[in-house]
Amino acid sequence: MGEKILVTGGAGYIGSHTVLQLLLGGYNVVVIDNLDNSSAVAIDRVQELAAEYGPNLTFHKMDLRDKPALEKFFASTMFDAVIHFAGLKAVGESVQKPLMYYNNNLIGTITLLEVMAAHGCKKLVFSSSATVYGWPEMVPCTEEFPLSAANPYGRTKLAIEEICRDIQRSDSEWKIILLRYFNPVGAHTSGYIGEDPRGIPNNLMPFVQQVAVGRRPALTVFGTDYSTKDGTGVRDYIHVVDLADGHIAALNKLSDPSVGCEVYNLGTGKGTSVLEMVSAFEKASGKEIPLVFSGRRPGDAETVYASTEKAEHELNWKARYGIEDMCRDQWNWASKNPYGFEAPDSTS
Repeated sequence: MGEKILVTGGAGYIGSHTVLQLLLGGYNVVVIDNLDNSSAVAIDRVQELAAEYGPNLTFHKMDLRDKPALEKFFASTMFDAVIHFAGLKAVGESVQKPLMYYNNNLIGTITLLEVMAAHGCKKLVFSSSATVYGWPEMVPCTEEFPLSAANPYGRTKLAIEEICRDIQRSDSEWKIILLRYFNPVGAHTSGYIGEDPRGIPNNLMPFVQQVAVGRRPALTVFGTDYSTKDGTGVRDYIHVVDLADGHIAALNKLSDPSVGCEVYNLGTGKGTSVLEMVSAFEKASGKEIPLVFSGRRPGDAETVYASTEKAEHELNWKARYGIEDMCRDQWNWASKNPYGFEAPDSTS
């Protein structure tokens, strides 16, 4: 039997893809998710895609802030490690509702860490974000860059990173890896699981996808006067399956006795502009994406991409997919599931 891994937020976009890769890698996986921003359908589909490994997945609907439930859960099962995805992640919403973000992301994580410690489970992979680099003064971003967050969502990620560093300093039994993601896009090649945001998407690709399937009339491009090759913002887009594989590489690294609290960027190390991404998606989908040009959005950085040398060197991990693959798989998912996991009549 493989190791038993607890995945919080495993019904979400990155979580579900990671759960699938874990199952295919021979792990036993237990998912907890409160389904606030995800769908239980994703778990069923992951189970189907995992075929003979499907029975190695169990799901419990639970909120990390419910400490008695979490205590009971840890008392009944021994976990080898935890991958912690659960959290709210919309930048704009975090500016509008900061307390909701601090409550969910910080209290949920602190409760999880307390219960893990009480039950002697001290191996953690945490889902952090490139947002902790704020507006980097130069690129590519290395893991040693100064940290600053420009919004409440980013500040919750930064605070959790600091909490993890403090815990590990206080107790050397903890082994923690912080993964700073850049911009995850794409979907599993089956088109059976993918990103399904509730409400108005916050990120470029789900928005492009909704325009392509006719759910929205046009894509608004914020900022056309940046000093980039075509005036639009540049980001490091990474295929979600590459990102999922990065978590397995991080889990493997946790067995290295030298690990304390380590941090790794997960990106491709290449910048792609908004217009380049739209053009690649048009090519993959055969659809024209109508554009509306608008002013810069406050808080948006001009160019952000990762230095990935540390992950390549120490985790033996490297992104394998390019933007053509990302767009092909995103369109495959969107065309098969234009309304995400739910049928159109059940969406607002």
